[in-house]
Amino acid sequence: MTEVAFRSQLGYYPADIDGQYYPGNIGPMDDERTYTAFAGTRLIAHGPLREMLPPTKRHVDTCDDAPLVIFDDQSGRPVDFDFRGSVEEVVERAAPAPRTGPGRPRLGVVSREVSLLPRHWEWLEHQPAGISAALRRLVEAAIRHEPAQERARRVREAVSNAMTVLAGNLPCFEEATRALFAGERARFLELIGGWPADVRDHIQRLSEAAFVEDAA
Repeated sequence: MTEVAFRSQLGYYPADIDGQYYPGNIGPMDDERTYTAFAGTRLIAHGPLREMLPPTKRHVDTCDDAPLVIFDDQSGRPVDFDFRGSVEEVVERAAPAPRTGPGRPRLGVVSREVSLLPRHWEWLEHQPAGISAALRRLVEAAIRHEPAQERARRVREAVSNAMTVLAGNLPCFEEATRALFAGERARFLELIGGWPADVRDHIQRLSEAAFVEDAA
């Protein structure tokens, strides 16, 4: 049976996984993710969305200085949020509170196409919590059992992404990047020591996980 025929038989398109995506819309499943807002080299806020967004919104409303950049600390990449309206509206739009009453919770997940063999879809279809929940459980299990070396590699890539935006024009940037990927913690900290305090402290905080994984 072809993949198209299998989709037709099931009566749904397997890629249509729960929910719609809105830039910056991170649901309850992402409570452990942290974000960091910078205005130039000055730290504005850091923490989970519901902690990071209010002070960042106040900064947006009252300041007009260096460009604001918000980073997803897990990837090190800049992310965008809609800061229109009140603080409460900004937070609810980006990190909606989980429903407490009847009905399906707002997960804030991203819908993308997933291509699997028919036997994979058949197995997923029979999971009691549904296809999307089963896929999320499988991914979470894989993350928990990820080798330390792979975790360290992902952290280094995230640190490198953030460094490129925050410190790409600062002294010793290239040397610090090489030390980061070489696992040379002492040299890395020495090289970033002269950077603006907020940038230095943030990059050091992000990088520690990679060096810890190396030690493990």
